[in-house]
Amino acid sequence: MSLSTLGLCPEILKALKERGYALATPIQKALIPAILQGYDIIAGAQTGTGKTAGFTLPILQELSKDVEESRENIKAIILVPTRELARQVHQNIESYGAYLSLNSMVLYGGSNMSAQAKRLKSGVDIVVATPGRLLEHIGKKNISLDSVKYLVLDEADTILDMGFVNEVMQIVQRLPKKRQTILVSATLLGSVKSLAQKILHKPKLIEIDSMGTSAKNVELVVLPVVKEKKMELLSYLIGWRNYQQVLVFVRKKQEADEVADELNLSGLKTLVIHGDKSSARRARALEAFKEGRVRVLVATDIMARGLDIPSLDVVINFDIPHVTSDFLHRIGRTGRAGKRGLAITLVSPKEEIALKEVERLMGKAIKREEIEGYRPKVENTQRGARKVANQKRKVAGAFGRKKKSYNKKKRKTTKRDRWH
Repeated sequence: MSLSTLGLCPEILKALKERGYALATPIQKALIPAILQGYDIIAGAQTGTGKTAGFTLPILQELSKDVEESRENIKAIILVPTRELARQVHQNIESYGAYLSLNSMVLYGGSNMSAQAKRLKSGVDIVVATPGRLLEHIGKKNISLDSVKYLVLDEADTILDMGFVNEVMQIVQRLPKKRQTILVSATLLGSVKSLAQKILHKPKLIEIDSMGTSAKNVELVVLPVVKEKKMELLSYLIGWRNYQQVLVFVRKKQEADEVADELNLSGLKTLVIHGDKSSARRARALEAFKEGRVRVLVATDIMARGLDIPSLDVVINFDIPHVTSDFLHRIGRTGRAGKRGLAITLVSPKEEIALKEVERLMGKAIKREEIEGYRPKVENTQRGARKVANQKRKVAGAFGRKKKSYNKKKRKTTKRDRWH
């Protein structure tokens, strides 16, 4: 279906055409008409499916009709979990609204508060913000939410996972009751549905991509490897297969630094981004990676939500994430906009149980490949299994002996015992 058939104004269509967008994705086909019709919405949509355009285009369309209204108060709030995603969404808004007379800005921590307040005072229609920084501006009375018509929660599951539920509810309490609320999430788990019940009014449910189909453009591969050789295998893979642009995900910030250091020592130019890096350093690292000035970018899971890297071919999971659903965010960095991608996961024997959880989430088994010299030895794995089984038998035997001894100790002496 063409985007031109969804009721969007000529100015928006012109901006989309200049950026090579002509056909609507499934989530856009569902979201755009529903938002234009005024529904509150809860939408399940995986990353890389075009959901940002799905909710921003109709909001831009509707706000452009009231451009003559005063800009002293905000008309649309889009809440996101991370700085990177905030910047990405704001860039998209500016791009799609290039020919509209609408003003927008982005708010997140780590940037100058006074400069943001000054920009707000000059008049803004749309604000993209992280919950904490928006609340700071509300507390300082730099911003009024009295005229907000649209509230969007993007990556709602991540917002909740990061513990922002109280901040979200404080923001919601300051909004007009008469508004349109759109909640978009990669997963529609219990916590997301519970939040939706509190802040949405008779919402329309839109669920496009299930967990299993979200990776239809991504080839998933598992490489079994002993833990001690993971770093060696990672370096070998990138060099042997001559990957020119690789995004590597790890669980912990310290480990991200260590992996980046090792890759640099191997001659692979690498930068790292995680929560301990300043916003400016993260932005510079991402820009260098996009421009091809570094070959590898190492990131933690919290960074997975806001990384939009055009034509990224390869993602490598150095480990399996603590939160199983983060696996979807990781692999969603490749195979975007209909293009093919590859996601490789390095799995040690101790991560097999976590891998099963991922496969259950995906709804399918992931293809395994083995590289000689790195795969765990089967006999070692079997020996480990036997060791666990023997330990269990020993514990059971000890308990049995204790029970027998206890019974013997408590046995009463009878007359027959005394005579014999």
